[in-house]
Amino acid sequence: MDIKIIVAAHKAYQMPQDDMYLPLHVGKEGKEDVGFIGDNSGDHISAKNPYFCELTGLYWAWKNLDAAYIGLAHYRRHFASKGRIPKDEAKKFTAILSRAEAEAHLRTCDVVVPRLRKYYIENLYNHYKHTMYVETLDEAGRIIAERYPAYLPEFEALHKRTSAHMFNMFIMKKDVLDRYCTWLFDILFELEKRIDPGKYEAFHARYPGRISELLLDVWLRTNKVEYAEVPVMDMQHINKFKKGMSFLRAKFTGKKYGESF
Repeated sequence: MDIKIIVAAHKAYQMPQDDMYLPLHVGKEGKEDVGFIGDNSGDHISAKNPYFCELTGLYWAWKNLDAAYIGLAHYRRHFASKGRIPKDEAKKFTAILSRAEAEAHLRTCDVVVPRLRKYYIENLYNHYKHTMYVETLDEAGRIIAERYPAYLPEFEALHKRTSAHMFNMFIMKKDVLDRYCTWLFDILFELEKRIDPGKYEAFHARYPGRISELLLDVWLRTNKVEYAEVPVMDMQHINKFKKGMSFLRAKFTGKKYGESF
């Protein structure tokens, strides 16, 4: 199968050896070269990277890559093979999803996504409300109501659902990707017009990238798209205690997140 999975990165880092993976310097416009192809060629939105995060890479892949299946992963987070995930960072590179495994999944469906991430304490809307500035998510809902009302029930379901396919990671058949990206970027570009990301500090200015994580399931569920779920692994250590404490502060004291984990 003709599969290309871009690996979004903003700095030099070890990459998978399988040629299915394409390291991509996201936000390359105006930045020093880090040794990877950049997202600032052809039709691109590279300059929006401070707000759209890895989505500038997705946009570039959508508009410029010629492949039957296109995917997105991150230099610090990859789809994993089945089995036990190694704890050692170096060994994790031996456990990244292989081409053969990706092909096996894509013979049964057109989309591969991460396993559901579960939020045990609260629903997806409230989690966003407590940790981010919820007016951006609410405005996205108004845009969907105006432009894509058929998607509104699944968007409103964010008030009830407690799990989601997160991280903006997936592999999609090209025609599926075309339909998804056309819908997604239409919403996000309009949202950017209505709420200037520059009004927020750098961390919260990235709201288009974060909201897109929640919109993936809205699109998949509304269109009843069948998919395969694959485990995901963080390539570097995540301080789960610090992350948990930051969430509790956000929920009970109103202090928003101020950094990534």
